[in-house]
Amino acid sequence: MAVPVVDPSLNSSSVEVDTGVSDPPRRPRRRPARADVLAIGAYALLGVLVCLNYWGDVQHRVSSHLPTDHSWFEWLFAHGAYSVRHLENPLFTARQNAPDGVNMMANTSLLGVTLPLAPLTMLLGPQVMYALYLGAALSATAATAYWTLSRHLVRSRGAAFVGGAFLGFAPGIVHHANGQPNFVSNFLLPLIVCRVLRLGEPGRWRRNGLALGLLVAYQIFINEEMLLLTALACLVVVVAYAVQRPRATWERAGTFLAAIGVGGGVALLLTAYPIWFQFNGPQSYRGLQGGVFHNWGEDLMAFVTFARDTVAGDEAVEKTIGLTEQNTWFGWPLVLVGLVALAFLVRRSVPARILAVLVVVFTVASIGPKVRFDGVETDVDGPWAYVPDDLPLVEMMMPTRLSLVVVGAVGVLLALAWDALARAGRSPVPAPRTGGETAPDAGSRRQRVLRLAGCAAIAAALLPLFPRPLPAQQIDPPPHFVTSGGWRPYVPDGRTLVPVPIPSNVHGLPTLRWSALTGQEFPIPGGYFIGPNERGEGVFGAPNRPTSTLIYSTMDADRVPEITEENRRQAVEDLRFWRASVVVLGANPREAVLRDLMTALLGPAQRVDDVWLWDVRDRV
Repeated sequence: MAVPVVDPSLNSSSVEVDTGVSDPPRRPRRRPARADVLAIGAYALLGVLVCLNYWGDVQHRVSSHLPTDHSWFEWLFAHGAYSVRHLENPLFTARQNAPDGVNMMANTSLLGVTLPLAPLTMLLGPQVMYALYLGAALSATAATAYWTLSRHLVRSRGAAFVGGAFLGFAPGIVHHANGQPNFVSNFLLPLIVCRVLRLGEPGRWRRNGLALGLLVAYQIFINEEMLLLTALACLVVVVAYAVQRPRATWERAGTFLAAIGVGGGVALLLTAYPIWFQFNGPQSYRGLQGGVFHNWGEDLMAFVTFARDTVAGDEAVEKTIGLTEQNTWFGWPLVLVGLVALAFLVRRSVPARILAVLVVVFTVASIGPKVRFDGVETDVDGPWAYVPDDLPLVEMMMPTRLSLVVVGAVGVLLALAWDALARAGRSPVPAPRTGGETAPDAGSRRQRVLRLAGCAAIAAALLPLFPRPLPAQQIDPPPHFVTSGGWRPYVPDGRTLVPVPIPSNVHGLPTLRWSALTGQEFPIPGGYFIGPNERGEGVFGAPNRPTSTLIYSTMDADRVPEITEENRRQAVEDLRFWRASVVVLGANPREAVLRDLMTALLGPAQRVDDVWLWDVRDRV
């Protein structure tokens, strides 16, 4: 998501664009306040609608599309609560991937959310907090976008509402709500961009720089990738404005740079240690193995296709062109309306021309190393074919996610277009006819027709993109042995509970939730995270040990292979590495074959409550 574009030359009380909009007109206080309340209320209802399927059984439902990501973020809420409750360093955890642990700054940890909300997580549990926060984050993003647009760019509250709704609930944003709340937590981005573009205000460089630094520092603990995309968008905006207004840019350059220096200094002061920890702390890594994300470019047909989670979407389409993420998926009516709006506004408005530059630059940049069209990878090189895989900062970016800047630009464009149409419907009082009668103004009638037709076209283009409730699937609860604390006599301090299957990015979704839903009171091996391999490159999940590999292959084959003495020796060695105290198998579709496997490795199991248990304390 990108954020509203305001004129970098504005002062503290006015907005100046080439459409003739200067200061938003003064209105009675009640009208804007009532409009603001209605807008925020509508956004809140949309947030509830998107998460509706979770609330049907919030304790036992996860995303149908990204169930493991959903469980990971539940685990993150539990991590925030655990860190606060035990006063532990939240930048690192040993409660997953025991005994090595996980560098939380080097993963998407959402610390800026999970730590402040820790008391609520302790009270409500991570499942409720996940669903509650997901809807709130979508609504809050729309609300801050609405506030920024209505206060700094457009006069019409309706225009701000349309723009805010799109910025908060665009198809590409709702797509990420399927298990990735970090990519819908964009509520600071409109404020960051607004502050960047006000850095040139005379006499306010300290205050503006300080505000920017605080916002940037906080965003680092929410989503660094979206902050990087926003920074790139701001760079393009400032350059595009400087080309069009070189004199105004030169006059404010000194103030702008001074404020940038203050903001950068404040952000660095607040985040220097966490960033150092991210790249140099335990379990840190350098880039991802093989630059796996670089091939994930946006299919050109995606721009004109309706997204899966919209009322006009079709799940069958994503099987052809939705090979990565649905970051644009505007549908052809919105693309057509957007092009018409740009053609109408680009000659009249500096912001519109800047938006046009953003759309072109980031559409091209999102294509990836090869151009894809309707699910087919062509032989035509894309821009990322010329980007080295190991380029710092860029090495972990997905090209397709650059198109989220296009999403933001389209949202602002819709607000500008609606605002221009709203003003087109207002005309001066008609001149009186001879004899005192007023003559109808033909031009005014045409403007009103234009206004109605334009607003109807925008509404018609947006209606198919109205979000549907996110699909959810039922998941079995953890065993009573786990939730009741029956494990406590078996797991002393310094030892781990080894769930079967061992959690990974492919297997063990239910067992990862055991940790989250019990407040991470016992550490577990494996997990769902990014950590270093033997060469220091980032890989998904813990390096497989012989026993975890054997468990996964047995599950896939649904039969127990021939077990040798070497397998048994490796099992004991792996349990010793994991500092295991007890091995636990709960209800599982492969329960029978997994019980036979573990019995062949470790001997007969005990039936304790509703689990099979192997007490290995005397062996490791």
